[in-house]
Amino acid sequence: MTGSWEARYAAEFFGTLILVLLGNGAVANAFLKNTTGNDDPGLANGGWLLVASGYGLGVMLPAMMFGSISGNHLNPAITIGQAVIGIFPWAHVAPYLIWQFLGAIAGQCLILALYWPHYRQTTDNEAVLGTFATSDHANSQLNGFVTEMVGTAVLIFGAMGLYRGMFFHQNIDIANIGVGLLIAAMVISLGGPTGPALNPARDLGPRLVHALLPVPNKGSSHWEYSWVPVVVPIVGAVIGIWIYKIFFGL
Repeated sequence: MTGSWEARYAAEFFGTLILVLLGNGAVANAFLKNTTGNDDPGLANGGWLLVASGYGLGVMLPAMMFGSISGNHLNPAITIGQAVIGIFPWAHVAPYLIWQFLGAIAGQCLILALYWPHYRQTTDNEAVLGTFATSDHANSQLNGFVTEMVGTAVLIFGAMGLYRGMFFHQNIDIANIGVGLLIAAMVISLGGPTGPALNPARDLGPRLVHALLPVPNKGSSHWEYSWVPVVVPIVGAVIGIWIYKIFFGL
């Protein structure tokens, strides 16, 4: 990483903003009524591939823009996981997390502004919430726990391999593309039960926007489930990074 810590914080803010804007923006295009991606609430027209592409590009593009500045964490689970393993300084964990959450909130506010007419037309409360945060579609917090833990562990293990694997040492942008594809694949393959979040900032920041702002037809913010996408990805990230370290070193 290069540049001052202030530049790194700014990179985490704008990177997370872009992640949420492109990722949750794709969900809004797929879920909300009368968008170009879907003329009825749900996934019938926009499709899950639209959502996966949004999140994949939402991670890949900031990685190309800011990876050399801040390491492109964009995710409190990654920041904490790297601190636990000793490759990121604890003194800068709190500032990273603050700017990541602020970026997620700012990105979601932009989505709300852009899609405001479509929120007003969408009467399905769960579809509206889905454009902000995740939920346990099986009404099982245990299933959400397992999904978020396994998913984040696989994500962090895969990202460590892509960025530290010998093949990509001379071309980091190939690794950035790989991480974007990994995120898209995770959403396609593991996104059925919960969304998924895999990122506390991506879920909690937008959920706060959903709860605090006068979102049309918003219904419940489901705070009873909100601890899962905040706490469990951190657990999964620590597991994933430790497994990588045990078998392949750092």
